[in-house]
Amino acid sequence: EALVDGDRVDYVGEIAEHEKAEFLGNAAGLLFPIDWPEPFGLAPIEAMACGTPVIAWNCGALPELIDQGVTGFVVDSVDDAVAAMPVLLGLERRQVRVVFEKRFSATRMARDYLAAYMRLIGIQEARAS
Repeated sequence: EALVDGDRVDYVGEIAEHEKAEFLGNAAGLLFPIDWPEPFGLAPIEAMACGTPVIAWNCGALPELIDQGVTGFVVDSVDDAVAAMPVLLGLERRQVRVVFEKRFSATRMARDYLAAYMRLIGIQEARAS
């Protein structure tokens, strides 16, 4: 709270669903300092969908979600996060979005589910394409 100065750090509060894309898309990056074993990390995925890179703590599933140096950085400390910030600002936002599309889009998810279902019923994946 002491760092909220209204100039460099603002307290925004909760963002409504219809405001997320604009808010995240205009952000320089998303800082995700979780300290529990997050099983997925929807907020970082939402940021990457907007082309916004992420700095996240090395906890839970975050190392699996973030491509180090491409979509952001997984860090072990506040000092690491601060050190990563200048590099984060230079990441290619279009590439962040491309990686999101490749790994986390609804199309990717649907294809993966279809392939899993087909394996379960014994149909070869080659026939599914």
